[in-house]
Amino acid sequence: MRFDIITLFPEFFKNVFSSGILGKALEKGFIEVRVYDLRDFAEGKHKQVDDRPFGGGEGMVLKPEPIFTAVEKIRNGEEIPVLLLSPQGERFDSHLAERLATQSRLILICGRYEGVDERVIENLITKEISIGDYVLTGGEPAAVVVVDAISRFVPGVVGKLESVRKDSFFDGLLDFPHYTRPREFRGMRVPEVLFSGNHAEINKWRRMKAIEKTWERRPDLLKRRKLSPEEMKILKEIKLSKERKKK
Repeated sequence: MRFDIITLFPEFFKNVFSSGILGKALEKGFIEVRVYDLRDFAEGKHKQVDDRPFGGGEGMVLKPEPIFTAVEKIRNGEEIPVLLLSPQGERFDSHLAERLATQSRLILICGRYEGVDERVIENLITKEISIGDYVLTGGEPAAVVVVDAISRFVPGVVGKLESVRKDSFFDGLLDFPHYTRPREFRGMRVPEVLFSGNHAEINKWRRMKAIEKTWERRPDLLKRRKLSPEEMKILKEIKLSKERKKK
């Protein structure tokens, strides 16, 4: 899969993808990342890419001409989805990352300043994406997050795709607790069920803990997820257990 990133600060991406899983994925050719300086597509002596907003107001707005030129040259006649990293965009999550991973190429535009000219959004952008309800100094950190999250669903990037499917948020729940050696540390013991060898019981415990953690930390996820009858029963038992402990 190939990611084409358009930015005002290409130096931001110089080494950000060079280590860890993504570094190996780049070396092996599972993903490709190309970074473009938006100023290279601007006209005039000063290569101006932004200007004051019509109607007045603070800040600067990215001009439409260099963005259109950049996308059209990168596309070179191909139909490639264009994503704008923006606080006003659709909330980025695991399900969206998996859907986007089915594309062979994506163009990412890093927003800056007060945003981009609305004509870009209305006529060029496939989807606006936000990684959270906060504002960054620019879309570059968000682009790194999006590339990382999508890449994990690209075959070959992560050793076993099944491990990705067990991560937090994939099925609408947070991840279950994980333990490793030593079995006991400073009086803190690993739950005995994990040594039982009974995989059915282990899976049941993990499902219960995932539901419990989600209920405690992100109840909004449970409201959006359709729980099975078995999961509803587990959640009911968790709530009853918590009520007993309070008494």
